[in-house]
Amino acid sequence: MDLIITSDPMNVHYISSKNFSNYPKGPDFRMIMEPLGDGVFNADGDLWKIQRKIIHSVMKHNKFESAVEKVAHQKLETGLIPVLDHASELGTVVDLQDVLKRFAFDNICMLVLGINPNYLSVEFRQTVYANAFNTMEQAVLYRHIVPKCCWKLQKWLQIGEEKKLSRAWKTFDRFLYGRISGRKANMEQQQEEEEEFDLLAAFMEEEEEEVKEDEQICALRKTDKFLRDTAFSFLGAGNDTISSGLVWFFWLVATHPSVENKILEEIKANMVMHKKEEDGEKRFFFKAKQVNSLVYLHAALCETLRLYPPIPYNHKIAAQADILPSGHHIKRNQTVLISYYAMGRIEEIWGNDCLEFKPERWISEKGCIVHVPSYKFTAFHAGPRNCLGKDKALIQMKMVASAVIGNYHVKIAKGHPVSPCNSIILNMKYGLKVQISKRSLL
Repeated sequence: MDLIITSDPMNVHYISSKNFSNYPKGPDFRMIMEPLGDGVFNADGDLWKIQRKIIHSVMKHNKFESAVEKVAHQKLETGLIPVLDHASELGTVVDLQDVLKRFAFDNICMLVLGINPNYLSVEFRQTVYANAFNTMEQAVLYRHIVPKCCWKLQKWLQIGEEKKLSRAWKTFDRFLYGRISGRKANMEQQQEEEEEFDLLAAFMEEEEEEVKEDEQICALRKTDKFLRDTAFSFLGAGNDTISSGLVWFFWLVATHPSVENKILEEIKANMVMHKKEEDGEKRFFFKAKQVNSLVYLHAALCETLRLYPPIPYNHKIAAQADILPSGHHIKRNQTVLISYYAMGRIEEIWGNDCLEFKPERWISEKGCIVHVPSYKFTAFHAGPRNCLGKDKALIQMKMVASAVIGNYHVKIAKGHPVSPCNSIILNMKYGLKVQISKRSLL
């Protein structure tokens, strides 16, 4: 493959913003990420612009923010807390990465599709479409790391990873199309009782508004296929990315006791929380607006995402020949990979302590979060393709992090190896085996 890899922030700013139109995702990326269909992460040009505009409008919905809090809170109470209580009582080792992936899948399905798969439970039950989603993710990784001719041959012969992908794809599409049909039927019936907010329904309602656009795009938006691609994009964006960030966060905090103590002190100082009494015990949960007061926790999460960005690299292709600010010549149709993972470890950006986990670097002398340009802190991408859900993602992560650290002590299992997995999502290769014990802040 003819490619160039860069982690120079000036190159990133140039590619992502200044000369954005010359660096689309390109046909090779769309081919590899085929399961995304024509969703916003795969689209370029006018199709991308109209999707971005509609998604931005939907995410500004007055019910969206309250839905983010409500869903996260519900899954904490009915999913994550019972599972961690159970692990604590039994004294067993649990894979926290698996727990968080299950939490994130339930959470995003409720927010996007309006259904709770209950993938996270004490029984750790298997869910067909959740397993299908995971299989599709692994198959897409396979397409990234083997020559195109290899996976295309497998696809043609329907063998190996491509056979798994085909089966998982059909399974997950049945699930998505079934949900789309159900939501359409409910909307046509115009039930008197107002249903819970979900992004899929909000996106359908957005179709009723007048949006000036190309007739072809307008027609495309009204198809089930387009709704499927949009829902899949939302699910992909909010599933493993949040769980990946959280699992690295809990590992870093568990291996840095001084950071854990500072987070606990901050939680105690701001303990105006929802209390849930059960069997004589109290559980504490910060509400969405209240987590904004947890500055040190926010800094610790930013520091985690600096070192371990959930999406470790970005793929672009040059539409025309170009010269980067670094002086490197880019040929037409040449692939450009931006290494977000490397950018978090560059001394010129972060100083000579760039390899250290140091939340303090994110806090100003006035006690506020330091702003770092998105072309340097790239965890949420940069330029016109930056993450629209950044603020909501951080709110959910802070709600989960404060609930877990405030109610439990997380200890890494003795001898458990920790290393990144070679994947499109920066998961841990061997999971995160931990022991959970309850704690009381009263």
